[in-house]
Amino acid sequence: MFRVLKKDPLSRLRSALGRDKVLTSPVERKLYSYDATPIPIERAVPSAVVFPESEEDVRRLVELCYEEKIPMFPRGAGSGLTGGAVPTDSRGVAVSFEKMTGIEIDLDNATATVQPGVVTYELQRRVEKLGLFYPPDPSSLKYSTVGGNIAENAGGPRCLKYGVTRDYVLGLRIVIKEGRLLRTGNPVIKDVAGYDLTKLIVGSEGTLGLITSATLKLIPKPPARATVLALFDDLRTVGRAVTRIMTSGIFPSALEFMDGSAVEVVESYSPAGLPKVAALLLIEVDGTPSSVREQAEAISALLREMNVGVSVAPDERSAQKLWGARKNLGPALGNLRSGKINEDIVVPRSHLPEVLPRLKEIARKYDLLMVVFGHIGDGNLHVNLLYDRRNREEEERAERAVDEVFELTLSHSGSITGEHGVGLTKKKYLRWQFGDTGYEILRGVKRLFDPENLFNPGKVVDL
Repeated sequence: MFRVLKKDPLSRLRSALGRDKVLTSPVERKLYSYDATPIPIERAVPSAVVFPESEEDVRRLVELCYEEKIPMFPRGAGSGLTGGAVPTDSRGVAVSFEKMTGIEIDLDNATATVQPGVVTYELQRRVEKLGLFYPPDPSSLKYSTVGGNIAENAGGPRCLKYGVTRDYVLGLRIVIKEGRLLRTGNPVIKDVAGYDLTKLIVGSEGTLGLITSATLKLIPKPPARATVLALFDDLRTVGRAVTRIMTSGIFPSALEFMDGSAVEVVESYSPAGLPKVAALLLIEVDGTPSSVREQAEAISALLREMNVGVSVAPDERSAQKLWGARKNLGPALGNLRSGKINEDIVVPRSHLPEVLPRLKEIARKYDLLMVVFGHIGDGNLHVNLLYDRRNREEEERAERAVDEVFELTLSHSGSITGEHGVGLTKKKYLRWQFGDTGYEILRGVKRLFDPENLFNPGKVVDL
């Protein structure tokens, strides 16, 4: 009597998907155990890295992983900052969507159907050549992917006027438990049938299933834009200025903030000619050429009434130089200290005059360097605490300061994250924001979609 030997799980994966789509070399496995999270976190080297090329590949992968109880850790470009793409179980597989890069544009309905591995910037270039516009613009847009943006509900400067990723996702195809395909939404603007599963999945950080395609809303491309630079002598005036702008009847397409420390850092890293100030605002308006001129003049006038120094970029090259300074902040901060904690809190705009000075008080209390910048028009601040990673005592002070930053945020009706997501690094604070009842509802949603806890386990909520 012969005994049939059962194939090991990785052999089954190779048979189902093809050997070239399942890599197990130590180098590949190690490379895909990291993302861009700047602080040390617990991670595991996955048993394999899987590269699906089609929806059918994804369906087979999930079906087999559910049979074998193999955890799956989806990733786009690995540009996340909260450990969302980091494997937490060495039995699991990292699932990279970098080979799923299809784009189909429907001009008649102003939509694009894209696979998750499409780079955001490439999508924007494609649609803008046709006179259309896909507004979400995370700082990582030149390498982050649409799938990763959907998983994190990514934002960016333009989201002040145009909304975040969730506002442009009309429908999804997602493989959930046991390899079952779920279709949500339709390529229409109005659709109120049943619960909004599309909006639920956007921002779920890969914990509910694996997205295979998304139908995205496109809008007409604005023909012109202008940039206003505002310089401040104190932080409280910044908050009041933001309120004045946002209640003036003018709706900027972007309203970005850099505190004095941020200005000094970026000028040392890549000089843009910015003066030494307590803070600055970069304000972008868009529309027709005539409306853009009128809006820039009106914003300049109301800021001058507040004794704020104002100038308008005379041309696109000058504007790009200013925006380049803002985008260089991330790499510039890496030169200051070996350790960095980058949080992306959100508070109501009306609370900014109080919150901004309080953040600096926290930095002084713990004797830490703090750099604050971000999308101040929607209250989304990037609070960076910098420390020496070799100094454990200083690192502990930074960790305590983070707790106070979140306590301050939640005491002002804010959120612990505006675009980076929860991932691994903010799990502790999610219960602070939702409370016990809300947290149990989140866990219930996770159980319904993924009862075996195999989709990105260890992220967002614990079962």
